[in-house]
Amino acid sequence: MSGILDSVNQRTQLVGQNRLELLLFRLNGRQRFGINVFKVREVLQCPPLTAMPKLNSLVRGIAHIRGQTISVIDLSMATGGRRIENLETAFIVIAEYNRSVQGFLVGAVERIINTNWDAIMPPPQGTGRASYLTAVTEVDKELVEILDVEKILNEISPLKAEVSEDVIAGLDTTAQEDKIIFIADDSSVARSQVKKALTALGLKMELAKNGLEALNRLKEIAAETGDVTDKVGVLVSDIEMPEMDGYTLTAEIKNTPELQKLKVVLHTSLSGVFNQAMVQKVGADDFIAKFHPDELATAVGKWLSN
Repeated sequence: MSGILDSVNQRTQLVGQNRLELLLFRLNGRQRFGINVFKVREVLQCPPLTAMPKLNSLVRGIAHIRGQTISVIDLSMATGGRRIENLETAFIVIAEYNRSVQGFLVGAVERIINTNWDAIMPPPQGTGRASYLTAVTEVDKELVEILDVEKILNEISPLKAEVSEDVIAGLDTTAQEDKIIFIADDSSVARSQVKKALTALGLKMELAKNGLEALNRLKEIAAETGDVTDKVGVLVSDIEMPEMDGYTLTAEIKNTPELQKLKVVLHTSLSGVFNQAMVQKVGADDFIAKFHPDELATAVGKWLSN
């Protein structure tokens, strides 16, 4: 597994083409799961874990990896399954979400696959574990489940979503009070966090679960007025979304006359220097790393005032 991510820098060319690469893994049993390679720093055999007092029950311990102390979360337990018992054969996926690094304990790691975002579909409704999924796809005629890691992390350590009073005092959106803020994100937790933070701006909001849904709705709004900015002030979009990612959504907006004046703020837990280059390539107006409510509200307020 030591070389599985050696060529990750070469994979940045996939971004912006509505493509991604998934690292496939298993927890307990045959079910496959996936995580975007761009969130992954390293995959390694599970090292010795140190138990600490007062840790969340889903955290199996901490690991000391390359001079850094990292909490290790049992992904099976976090999604309502059995704990992963045999740590000697287990792996840790080191990933960066929301400006912090975590270790995710998994039963086995398989391989990396290359696929299209339009092959990544919203999860089925009505199943218990579906609440922990952001998407599903098919590989080798088997279902692969993509976990809502932001929801898992928020259950372990909830993020503050309120904007500070000092920031609220500096926001003035009265000139745009008839506009809406459009939010696109596949994670129900992330949508809720963004909505709660932007409530401080005092504007109405409309939400979409993925890029394709957002694009179709924005086109509907534009058809009513001739230009989407007559009703929509700013779009806040995640990057990783089923059916159409945020980069592709942004490019479609900037290449569509009745949408192209819309200000787009990309808001994502994806890390890496390639983000800034991609923001410029697709024409996004801003990029904010998840999740800091003051920074998000300030950025949206800035583009509304402009």
